[in-house]
Amino acid sequence: MQEAIEVMKNVFRQLSLGEANVPLRTSIASQSGLTLLMPAYLKTSNALGVKVVSVYTANTSRGLPTITGLTNVLDAQTGQPVAVLEGTYLTSLRTGAASGAATDILAPEDAHILTVFGAGTQARTQVEAVCCVRDIREIRVFSRTRRSTETFAEELAHTYRNMTVTMSESPSKALKDANIVTTATNSFTPVFNGSDLMPGVHINAIGSFRPDMQEVDEFTVQRARVIVDKREAALSEAGDLMIPIQKGIITEQHIHAELGEIIIGAKPGRENHNDITLFKSVGNAAQDIAIAQAILQSAEASHLGKLVPF
Repeated sequence: MQEAIEVMKNVFRQLSLGEANVPLRTSIASQSGLTLLMPAYLKTSNALGVKVVSVYTANTSRGLPTITGLTNVLDAQTGQPVAVLEGTYLTSLRTGAASGAATDILAPEDAHILTVFGAGTQARTQVEAVCCVRDIREIRVFSRTRRSTETFAEELAHTYRNMTVTMSESPSKALKDANIVTTATNSFTPVFNGSDLMPGVHINAIGSFRPDMQEVDEFTVQRARVIVDKREAALSEAGDLMIPIQKGIITEQHIHAELGEIIIGAKPGRENHNDITLFKSVGNAAQDIAIAQAILQSAEASHLGKLVPF
């Protein structure tokens, strides 16, 4: 995860410098779910590829993952396919690493309490990434489904034995004195009341990826310094931002910066301890292709993987 976080910082840097060609993803809806086609080329990294990811929420009743994906890495010089990677964990890894990068850059240095909304696959790598960059001593979990919350809390308690892990009874209790908050749900309505946030909190909002999905309420967005992964994508896909813009509560100019702009020093990040910072991420194919390339290089160096002739 620590290596993945550094890969993500480099990706966001290239995005904000205009060194990446990343078309807006194509979304294909079926009767049961959504499939996204996500190509990208990173000039500096010389990485080229495309990810196909499907989001089918009813899969849980079938005993299948909600999110499944496949990532194809291509040779940037010849266009030839060089690797196919299972994309479900890769998606979770790069999404967690992106929040890890944002947390490292934006969260208070003395942050010790992490609150997580959601108990799915994405939530697990979110915790892992935050714990890589901050000295977390307490993890609080809140989710609408009791069983998944209990399972998640038990896993965390086993993995992070030196930390306190609790299942919160309500969103307001989960937020009390929390320094870092992560939302990793499929909710269409806000999962907490922004008035319960303490000054200086950092938020990673990664669950909603459609214009009609909203994990974070308008009050939070209005009072926060908003940083996005990519401005164009956020204004096209992030309901957390698009809904308050449509209501006239904020304008597009309320977006303070892309994370890459802060990394390269073009925009400031947190300026005082009481700033509320919100990293809104909808995901970007550049993240997938960069992390896939890094995994491929590591696999080749270790002589791992299976060769398949075409």
